[in-house]
Order: sequence, then C-alpha cells, then structure tokens
Amino acid sequence: MQLAILRQQVDLDGRRDEELVALARQGGENAIRALIKRNNQRLFRVARAVMRNDADAEDVVQEAYVRAFTRLDSFKGDANFSTWLTRIALNEALTRIRKRRPVAELDELDIAANGGQVIMFPTSLTPPSADAEFGRRQVRALLEQAIDELPAAFRIVFILRDVEEMSIDETATQLALKPETVKTRLHRARKLMRAAIEKRLSNGFAELFPFNGARCERMADRVVERLRGL
Repeated sequence: MQLAILRQQVDLDGRRDEELVALARQGGENAIRALIKRNNQRLFRVARAVMRNDADAEDVVQEAYVRAFTRLDSFKGDANFSTWLTRIALNEALTRIRKRRPVAELDELDIAANGGQVIMFPTSLTPPSADAEFGRRQVRALLEQAIDELPAAFRIVFILRDVEEMSIDETATQLALKPETVKTRLHRARKLMRAAIEKRLSNGFAELFPFNGARCERMADRVVERLRGL
C-alpha cells in the first residue's frame, strides 16, 4: 500500500470517518493515523477483554489495523467504520484464542451463574471524585483485575456495553448473539463484578479507622492525666 502525506493542510480531527476512509483509500498516511488514534481505545479494550494480556492485545490491534487498511475495498459502508474495525479486531483475537484452545468458542464459554437477584454494578468506571493519581491507579487496578477474572463470554459483553458503552443491539451484532443473550450475560457479569469487588474490599474492613500506635498512647495519657486530677 503506497502511503503519502497529504499536501494540503486540513483539519482531519474534525472529519467524519467516511471522509477519512476515502482519504485512506488514496494512501493518505495522515488520514490513516487519524483513524488509528480515533479507534485505538476501543480496539485495545476489546482485544484485551479476549486476550487478558496487554502485549497480546497490542499485537491483535496492530494486526487488525494492517488487515483493515490493506483491505479497505472490502469496507462497503453498511456499518460504521469503527464497528467494522471492532469486528476485525475481535475476530483476530478469537482466532488466536482458538489456536491455543481449539475447542473454545466464545458462545460456548457461557458459564451459568448462581440464581438470585441481579445486583446492578455501576456502569461508570470513573472514580467519583478527583482523587490523587495513586488512588485512581488503585481503583483502576481493582476493576481491571475483577474484569480479567470474569468468564470470557461475560467479559467481552461487559467491555462492549459498560466500558465502551455500546448499545445492546450493537453488542449483539458484534458478537453474533441475540439481544436477550447480551442482556443476560451483562447482568451476570455485573453480579460477578460486584461480588469480586466486595470480596476484595471486605478484606480491608478490619483496617478501617485505625486508632493505634501513637494515637492510642496519647489517648491513654490524656485519660490517665484526667483521672489523676479527680
């Protein structure tokens, strides 16, 4: 594929995907770069949900871009370009997983959850306040670990719906599932996420509101001092 930097100075960030795709078909390198930057986050999250490894996910995303941009003629525009890209990345990730475990299919990985009421997990993964960066990293690490532990069929649905905020129908189309199946898996994923996070947090309950060490000594000193004055 012959690439060329566009000679004219244009604002590609404001262009629609269709316009960027047209420029990319002409070999416009800066249009390709703009499309990559625009879709990097979603593709990485999707690939990471399947691979559960940052390095493998990056390899999947890179391969997906190469496949997409060398086969732009096959993009008919029936769906959004981002949807088309996402499907390519998902197929690439699933292909690699199947090579590791030939019997594993995404639709066969649906593990039945225990019965009971579904407790809805908050759909926003953003910390509620502008905490210190260290605190945000801790929250992110907690959530990422909980997501990694979800069964594969639930994990990819959770990523597409609650992280990427795709609709039920979009998620169903991407995964070739019925919308009802997407809803069921999402509910189960949220329930498992809630349970995993509560378990991790409950281990630290005994450490809440510490009052020991020097604080404890000072309290004893103050009480003794007052008793002496009586």
